[in-house]
Amino acid sequence: MTENMLTSDLRARIGETRVYVAPEPIGRAAFRYFAQSIGDDNPLYTDEQFAREHGYAGVIAPPTLVCETNQYANLPRESTGYAGHVWDLEIPNTRVLRGGNEYTFHQAVQPEDILTVTWSIADMVERTSAKGNSMVIVTSQAQYVNQSGELLVTNVETLIYQSRGSAS
Repeated sequence: MTENMLTSDLRARIGETRVYVAPEPIGRAAFRYFAQSIGDDNPLYTDEQFAREHGYAGVIAPPTLVCETNQYANLPRESTGYAGHVWDLEIPNTRVLRGGNEYTFHQAVQPEDILTVTWSIADMVERTSAKGNSMVIVTSQAQYVNQSGELLVTNVETLIYQSRGSAS
């Protein structure tokens, strides 16, 4: 008999929200560093004149930068060294797998943008994998807005808490 992994305590967390406000503008240097780190030499991220010639007020962020940085969270490092948003879901005897992200880019991020990011747990469901392993699939949504309240990016993230089997 399989024990339910999705407890009432976990279900109660659906709808939980956390809001982070960046302590400063995201900044032009972050655009350049991120573009270099992913090997993207698109001049929209580094060349003011080129960006203006292509309809922007100035340089813009590489699209996934705001979803991959934790700069906005301004959190201390945890024991693993990670300094970003986590839900701290306690699901014993599981390993966490990234199920993927779905991004919607509403408008370009500017260097002067000060991000406010609102994360919420949208859903949790329990499933059985093709190999018969129990798992809890957690779907979160993050909305990134600028200092004017304009929606920049929506990120839907899926994490899978997969059972390691019977506890010893």
